[in-house]
Amino acid sequence: MAISYFAEEIKMPAIKKRTISQWIKTVADSYGKNVGEISYIFCNDNRILDVNRQYLQHDYYTDIITFDYSENNRISGDIFISLDTVKSNAEQYGQTFENELHRIIIHGILHLCGIKDKGEKERAEMTRCENLALEQLKTV
Repeated sequence: MAISYFAEEIKMPAIKKRTISQWIKTVADSYGKNVGEISYIFCNDNRILDVNRQYLQHDYYTDIITFDYSENNRISGDIFISLDTVKSNAEQYGQTFENELHRIIIHGILHLCGIKDKGEKERAEMTRCENLALEQLKTV
């Protein structure tokens, strides 16, 4: 298991890396998955827009982009997170920055575990899974 954390063009967010990494492993285990190589790249809105345009041909801002390199039951991937959008989402949803950041961190892992969020039903299931995972964080 190797979970890495990087910051591009911004300051690294104040997260407890060991705790977060253990939480990620616990959540992955609950879906029958092992953790392989996962890289979190924290960035700003401009960087995530560049990634969205370059690799996905999408011309809009987003909070997270997950590149899935998983094989069999081993999840691996690169996860880009825009801290600018996390901050604005936290304000919009009446959450603390830390809570919203944790939600987005685990959102990427849930994608790697196979949870989708395209339609209304899938989004509701993703939110349910995020909420369950956030409860697990309290016990790590």
